[in-house]
Amino acid sequence: MAEGRIDVWAGRAASALPVFLMVMSGGMKLAGSPEIVKNWATFGYPRDTLVPIGVTEIACALLYVFPRTAVLGAILVTGYLGGAVATHVRISQPVWFAPALLGVLAWLGLFLRDARLRALLPLRRDP
Repeated sequence: MAEGRIDVWAGRAASALPVFLMVMSGGMKLAGSPEIVKNWATFGYPRDTLVPIGVTEIACALLYVFPRTAVLGAILVTGYLGGAVATHVRISQPVWFAPALLGVLAWLGLFLRDARLRALLPLRRDP
């Protein structure tokens, strides 16, 4: 039983980083600071897409946080971060691996904190 509690807490810890970074990034998009607007132009996106994409980013992170919607949230987070990877690769920025790692961390966190997912995707078989 103690192992299960450790898994859940490890999953919560692993889940915290993607959630924190996505909410922070979405909030910065909503704030529309000059630095964010400048970076946004580098990506080739129109400025008026900042708010909808920021709201989408925060919504995906929030869906991921709540147990009832966590799997849907993880799927949406994966899609969102896949777009971030594609954006960075398209403009030849070597930081494309950061959103990819966040996606892996999000699924690892969910795997550790959700017994239903562990049952669906067993990584080991108990004797």
